[in-house]
Amino acid sequence: MSEERKAKRCSRCKQDLRRTAFASNKSTPDGLQAYCRECSAEYYRQRQEAKGKRVREKVPVPPGHKRCPQCEEAKSHSEWERNKSSSDGWASCCRECRAERNRVSYFKRKYGLTPTELDTLVAEQQGVCCICLAAPAAHVDHDHGTGRVRGVLCFSCNAALGQFKDRADAIRRGAAYLEGNVWKPTLVAPGVYQLPS
Repeated sequence: MSEERKAKRCSRCKQDLRRTAFASNKSTPDGLQAYCRECSAEYYRQRQEAKGKRVREKVPVPPGHKRCPQCEEAKSHSEWERNKSSSDGWASCCRECRAERNRVSYFKRKYGLTPTELDTLVAEQQGVCCICLAAPAAHVDHDHGTGRVRGVLCFSCNAALGQFKDRADAIRRGAAYLEGNVWKPTLVAPGVYQLPS
């Protein structure tokens, strides 16, 4: 290849640069963009700023690391999920930030709660389960019929309500049973029981 084929002049900075300094563009005769990569990036940044948009600054990152745009830290690839569809093969944010983003999204989608509303709900209960008053409040309890949030419970109390299928009459009978008020249904007919009043 001749010396002139190895170099190309950038129409913006007017420098003769190697062909690898230009991005590809199949619509041009030589198959390369008119601006070099650096000039293209600068031109893009200027256009975005003119529109009032903020452009993230490119930060140098050591090999084997990637910078998370949410926490703005350069983290080792071991702290990232794989993503075959992205250009670099890694997820858009680190595992920690991704988990937090998914958590926020889950509570908003499932219960209609923002992180602030959830924190307020837990603070109103002084951070403890509103049934046992001992364990930390960590699980949102809601009415499965209406979807209305009732409070924040510990795992055991939330699971217990689920096992009782949210039936208040069964929970009351369970409480009476635990208090020693044992009741036994009377068999009236095959498969028909009369409950004590």
